[in-house]
Amino acid sequence: MVKPLISMLKPWQIQGKAGGRPVSLAAFNAAAKPCSLGSRDEDRQVVDQLAARLDKLQDVLFANKRNKLLVVLQGMDSAGKDGTVRGVFARTSPLGVHTVGWRAPSEEERAHDFLWRIHARVPAAGEIVVFNRSHYEDVLVPRVAGALSPAQTRERFGQINDFERMLSETGTVILKFFLHISREEQRQRLQARIDDPTKQWKVDLGDHEVRKLWAPYQKAYGALLGATSTPWAPWTVVPADSKTHRNLMVGTVVVNVLEALKLRYPEPDPRLKGLRVE
Repeated sequence: MVKPLISMLKPWQIQGKAGGRPVSLAAFNAAAKPCSLGSRDEDRQVVDQLAARLDKLQDVLFANKRNKLLVVLQGMDSAGKDGTVRGVFARTSPLGVHTVGWRAPSEEERAHDFLWRIHARVPAAGEIVVFNRSHYEDVLVPRVAGALSPAQTRERFGQINDFERMLSETGTVILKFFLHISREEQRQRLQARIDDPTKQWKVDLGDHEVRKLWAPYQKAYGALLGATSTPWAPWTVVPADSKTHRNLMVGTVVVNVLEALKLRYPEPDPRLKGLRVE
């Protein structure tokens, strides 16, 4: 299988430590294609190959019951979180891969600390769990709305870093992807939803109000990426104007990380040797 070189992704990986400086998203071109092999058809072919490879890796992961993988997808509305799940994890078994779509916390969840509901849904041994949105919503949204002070925001960043470090130290590999879409591409995708009767159910008028807050959200994301990209839970910025390239880049990172774990099937029960089923 032809795969993009993981070294191509280094400029898109946020190098930092807990509490690092804010990142300027303007420095990242949302239309770039650092992983592209040439044509869109070639890229699509490799995405399909990566999905098939991921299915095999997930099978070994599920069998050995030692490692765990948490994939976090964040981004502005219409950045392609759903599409990434469909494209990258299209071949995997639902036995070992689960997706959690996070929404505003319920009354019960608000009665606990903001990470209480998150901890209950992280992967168990042998599982891959994909967060479609995540605990980062509980910093982004209230920060932009003015419900969190700068001090409270820093406090939550620290709590998230400690939480993710604990997960890492207990066997969870964490990959975090910020799907970086341009404002113009978002406009086109939102308009396409409105114009397509089969997609109008996705339209939330609140999303159009959030769009007016594009600059504050870009700033909030920049602060978040700088403060919470750590050695144990790094962020990768994924240029997402191209849906095919977005899936290619995320699939490349996930497959490379799983391959680096050198997963092996567990040793078979010695009593199976020579056993014949009558």
